[in-house]
Amino acid sequence: MRWEVVVLLALAAVISYVDRINLATALPEIRKSLPLSPASSGVLLSSFFWVYTFLQIPAGWIVDRYGVKWTFALGLVLWSAVSASTALATSFRALIATRVLLGFGEAVVTPGAMCYIRRNFPEKLRGLAIGIFLSGTKWGPAIGAPVAATLVAAYGWKPMFVLTGLGGLIWLLPWFAVMRRDAPAGAVSHSASTNGLAASDAASWKGILSTPIIWGTLLGTFCYNYFVYFCMTWLPTYFKDRHGLSLAGSGWFTFLSFGGMATIAMLAGFAADSLIARGWDAVTVRKSFTLAGFLVASSAALAAFSDSRAVALFLAVFSLSGLGLATANYWGLTQTLMPGSAIGRVAGIQNMAANLAGIAAPWLTGIMVQYTGKFDAPLMAIGFWMAIGIASYTFLVRRVEGANIELSL
Repeated sequence: MRWEVVVLLALAAVISYVDRINLATALPEIRKSLPLSPASSGVLLSSFFWVYTFLQIPAGWIVDRYGVKWTFALGLVLWSAVSASTALATSFRALIATRVLLGFGEAVVTPGAMCYIRRNFPEKLRGLAIGIFLSGTKWGPAIGAPVAATLVAAYGWKPMFVLTGLGGLIWLLPWFAVMRRDAPAGAVSHSASTNGLAASDAASWKGILSTPIIWGTLLGTFCYNYFVYFCMTWLPTYFKDRHGLSLAGSGWFTFLSFGGMATIAMLAGFAADSLIARGWDAVTVRKSFTLAGFLVASSAALAAFSDSRAVALFLAVFSLSGLGLATANYWGLTQTLMPGSAIGRVAGIQNMAANLAGIAAPWLTGIMVQYTGKFDAPLMAIGFWMAIGIASYTFLVRRVEGANIELSL
């Protein structure tokens, strides 16, 4: 039932991202009762990632060692309870504490899902499987923004946290019904390497970290997610402050942006799989889709040069949706080029880089907005990071024939 499991992993990602974005959606209302400057708001929005980011490698080791079933379930119980408890926060410090604990609970999501997919799907199906899972990380913000906005408008921000937090526990029922057995620790299906990097499914930390592939991947992943987390944390405020959209209007445009990204992520993963199944080189295909996504996403910077609301809203939807071309394929490229049984650790390292952007993007955006009074500098910063990402995947993330990752656990 591997496809059913992937769908449930995607639904868990939706739940986790709803619980991440609900703070950004509620922030304009929270600031009415807790006065927060743009800079302190940026600190609050980034606090989720302080612990979450650096737990990615330990979480990857845990799922490599113990499997996905129970680690995922326990993580969901913890983060759902913590998200609901945000309603009890009455100070800036209390809000910070709930976000830090939320990050602790959600640390297992990406390493666990990537470990399961690598163990259970061959190369020609992996792009679609990753695309389905990662679509959940986009549908989460897409669904969460309007739902949270509606609940805040109807009941206030505190009941919204209770409802979105505890509602996620329903996921456990189908999870235990479908996930009746887990892959044994260390098991890797379809683990034969075709990338010239490893002839075995085992690799040491030294071997993993000694290849330029991983460093190019980490830098490119940071760049990709800088844009994503800018959108997750500041997009509602940007729409409201710069273009005068209501909270509900901001929520729906966030839905369109992330919903478009989720849809294109699945289609691009499927398209890449189809080309690979026809005999095209997997590295070339996935790399091409990745570079195309970064190129389209760089169009977001153009909004800094226009005062038109229509132009800005179009670019927000177009650029983030276009980044979906890279979503499944940049993760699929990692799985193609790196050894199989280490994929939990590799996914942990890669997701740590992704979430360093979660710390940097909201924090730096808050500083730039506070000191300039505008969103022009943050938008131009997105163009800069997209250019760095294109360079990373062009020159560093490539097959090196004859290279071999040192074998040893």
